[in-house]
Amino acid sequence: MADRFGAPRGAREKAPGDWVSEADTDSEYTVRAALERAAPGIPFFGEETGGERAARGWLVDPLDGTANFLHGFPVVGVSVALLEDGRPAVGVVHAPLLGDTYTATREGGAFRNGEPIRVSERAPSRSICATGFPFRHKELASRYLAMFGAALADFEDLRRAGAASLDLAWTAAGVLDGYFELALGPWDVAAGALLVEEAGGTVSDWTGDREQWLASGDIVAGSPEVHGMLVALARRTEREL
Repeated sequence: MADRFGAPRGAREKAPGDWVSEADTDSEYTVRAALERAAPGIPFFGEETGGERAARGWLVDPLDGTANFLHGFPVVGVSVALLEDGRPAVGVVHAPLLGDTYTATREGGAFRNGEPIRVSERAPSRSICATGFPFRHKELASRYLAMFGAALADFEDLRRAGAASLDLAWTAAGVLDGYFELALGPWDVAAGALLVEEAGGTVSDWTGDREQWLASGDIVAGSPEVHGMLVALARRTEREL
């Protein structure tokens, strides 16, 4: 993958601003083959090539942040999650261009390069939250912009790096304090959300429902205090629309 970094070989636009390249599909084939060797018989679903969606199965985003990759911006993740009964039970987020690998298992903790990680304990007023623009869903702009403005007013600052899996991994590691976005794919968030939960954080949809975020793709994650504040802001801004 690194030898193609910044080079748009075989890139095409699936939708405005939504890119796929040869690196995406090659990465997905590689991950799929490795999983089939290590754990044969478990259904696989990848963002680029599809597969079988199942309550017990793999969800894979082979190159999260393709636009970053094509532009030479090294915020790129490979996200692999195993669902059990429809919930993430194993999560891995690998940052191939940054040299970090984040792992988590249900009730087994979260780790970066083998070392335990925890969500931050910063007060909301000192917190920096990550977000992502709903560029694929312009119809969500009014909801998103209301939330963006409220969060920018109440937190110290916001960041938008362009790779949901790494935003969640950094939230789990306490680098960032929270994260919110709308209408993501389950492959974008399944592994990273498990990291946050196993690092002591909280994950829900924008209403605070801790069961529906994987299906809706509307996600709020963070340390318990920051998560609670983000959900309160989301509820308020939704009422005011």
